[in-house]
Amino acid sequence: MKKHLFFTLLIAFLCITTGQAKSILFDLGWKFYEGDIPEAKAADYDDSKWQKVNLPHDWDIYHAPNTDAATGNDGGYFPGGIGWYRKEFKPEQKAGEKVVLHFEGVYQKAEVYVNGTLATTHAYGYTPFYADITSYVKQNQKNIIAVKVDNSLQHNCRWYSGSGIYRHVWLETHKDGAKDNETSAFVTTEKVFGISADGLKADSAKVRLTYDGKTLEVITLKDVKLWSPEQPYLYNIKVGDVNVKHGVRTFTYDAEKGFVLNGKSVFLNGACVHHDDGILGSMAFDAAEARKVKLMKQAGFNLIRTAHNPTSTAFLNTCDSIGVLVIGEVFDGWYNSKTKYDYSTVIDSCYQEDIKAMILRDRNHPSIISWSIGNEVMERKEIRVVQTARKFKAEILKYDTTRPVTEALCAWDRDWEIYDPHAEVLDIVGYNYMLFKHATDHQRDPKRVMWQTESYPRDAFKNWSIVYDNNYVIGDIVWTGLDYLGESGIGRYYYEGETPGEHYTQKQFPWHGAYCGDVDLTGWRKPISHYRSILWNNDEPVYMAVKEPSGYKGEIKETSWSVWPTWESWSWNGWEGKDITVEVYTKAPSASLYLNDKLIATKDVNRSTEYKAVFTLPYQPGTLKAVAGNASTTLKTAGEAYAIRLTPDKKTLKADGEDLAFVILEVIDKDGNIVPEAAVPVDIQVSGAGTLLASGTANLQDTEATTSSHVTTWKGRAMVVVRSTQQKGKINVTTKSNLKNANSLLQSRP
Repeated sequence: MKKHLFFTLLIAFLCITTGQAKSILFDLGWKFYEGDIPEAKAADYDDSKWQKVNLPHDWDIYHAPNTDAATGNDGGYFPGGIGWYRKEFKPEQKAGEKVVLHFEGVYQKAEVYVNGTLATTHAYGYTPFYADITSYVKQNQKNIIAVKVDNSLQHNCRWYSGSGIYRHVWLETHKDGAKDNETSAFVTTEKVFGISADGLKADSAKVRLTYDGKTLEVITLKDVKLWSPEQPYLYNIKVGDVNVKHGVRTFTYDAEKGFVLNGKSVFLNGACVHHDDGILGSMAFDAAEARKVKLMKQAGFNLIRTAHNPTSTAFLNTCDSIGVLVIGEVFDGWYNSKTKYDYSTVIDSCYQEDIKAMILRDRNHPSIISWSIGNEVMERKEIRVVQTARKFKAEILKYDTTRPVTEALCAWDRDWEIYDPHAEVLDIVGYNYMLFKHATDHQRDPKRVMWQTESYPRDAFKNWSIVYDNNYVIGDIVWTGLDYLGESGIGRYYYEGETPGEHYTQKQFPWHGAYCGDVDLTGWRKPISHYRSILWNNDEPVYMAVKEPSGYKGEIKETSWSVWPTWESWSWNGWEGKDITVEVYTKAPSASLYLNDKLIATKDVNRSTEYKAVFTLPYQPGTLKAVAGNASTTLKTAGEAYAIRLTPDKKTLKADGEDLAFVILEVIDKDGNIVPEAAVPVDIQVSGAGTLLASGTANLQDTEATTSSHVTTWKGRAMVVVRSTQQKGKINVTTKSNLKNANSLLQSRP
């Protein structure tokens, strides 16, 4: 039996005290112009009338979706185009020091000028890059950085990309000749001894730290706490002048025992996640990136696939710190284009640079368990597809041999077995919507290890069953964990008379995003999220939701990635006396349903019922209660809309100009129940030591710009995002509507 053993660890912080590097966050104090002004690269260009902005910045999201916008259905009907950024600074480097600009992400085709001279270019919008500007800067004088961002050639992406310098920028000074610490150091575990039965501890572990490929030291750790989703423990290690924070863990995978982490079998319940942050567009604030990961963890997922590109450092740091496994994906397509101006136009000149950038930056994160080299490549029936897969895998192995390489394969016909030579290149084979082929593939290739890298949301039970019953299928990864912008209309349900068909068949405006997520843009977990988590986990005893009756608003039609519209609501005005369906999800042996304290029925629940108890009864207002085992849950009919309620995710923000608070806005009745059909116009005001960054809802047909101060609630709910300033003090969030208004008081502190 062939086994694969892989280890990886985290560098969250690294500093070298000899020739110590200095890194300064370079996000604040930029000027921006939307449009192309070639003269803007010059040091003496007058930018006094330009807009003042702080990074991260995405100019697309400041526009409302428009039916004629260049990015179209793929990109969510946003404009793209060209933009320029400029910033004045004085370097503080000492003699012999190097000055470097570190861009975490620019979408896309960046040109970086210093005092009018081109310092570097970078094509791919999702990988970090560095500009050595030492020879262009003037010490103790004013210097001008100008960055041109060109996202004008459309379409170049199959989802919302955003436009601009959407991730952090850093100004680094360090000794001439030194390399970036983040990419130079690499930690691996040589061996773990005496792993405990619960997979949380080990007697000892040998850890190797290399720098620029040379071993600094091999360290033996005693009484080791192992890193895992249940216990994401991170160590601080000091070796000479290098300080490293890392997590120790080991995993194996094979067709006989499945995926084994720290000696324990683990079923991988995964979510694909795109890079945008919903109503923030692509602006990758640390707090927004961390929130995405936390939402996925709270929804019961233990794995995220970064579909279909490298994610941010903040995202991975959160996965490390709270315990979420990751498949790090580098590309969507390869040589044959999916959109006219996509990565296929630059692949030969850029793939080595971009693979290297991802692996060197991310290989020290313990959360990452696999690298993915592609997704549903169009040239799947050409012989060169195997050559390309080998080439990309070899490029990864130059920098990291400690993780398996995967790829998401798909067929649009029934020619699936032709993938066998391609699949042989991969350590784990990714199946997009093709897991029904698992049994015959296993017969043909008994050693193949599989995971479903994309699946339809409604197939939750079927896919859980396949993983549960077959060790050679190590996980299922749903499309998607979160709703997102772009791919407009995927996952939608619609009513008779509305535009029919799938998102890829025709224009779906005003739809400008994807509704296939288990969690919506405001962070609300849809019923499918609770059902999926109950299948995979043991931390939610019972959940109840109500299926919207077809005909309540119109005859309901579904699409391929949709689930039937189902809500946490017992408010169905006008449906009195008509049948309505209630679903109760539980792993208890039975579930009972009560309406106004009267027992409706008790039903057995088990695998044959797909862990659902389904009840049909005439609708009557009141209180609906489900009881399963020792647990219960209720839904109450809401009264008239009475007031606005604000609930922030935190009360204190850092006064650094970068921190965010996410404030949930709800329409409630006099008893505090959410009014589920309330569509209330609300104006938002933020005063004091904070600013309003965005407000919006999960309604992906609402074309109000999310960066405006006006929002109309959808399903009785909206979200407000507050950004800190660099000032300490109180932040007041207030609403103005035709209901009783709300006020939320936050604090900004150093």
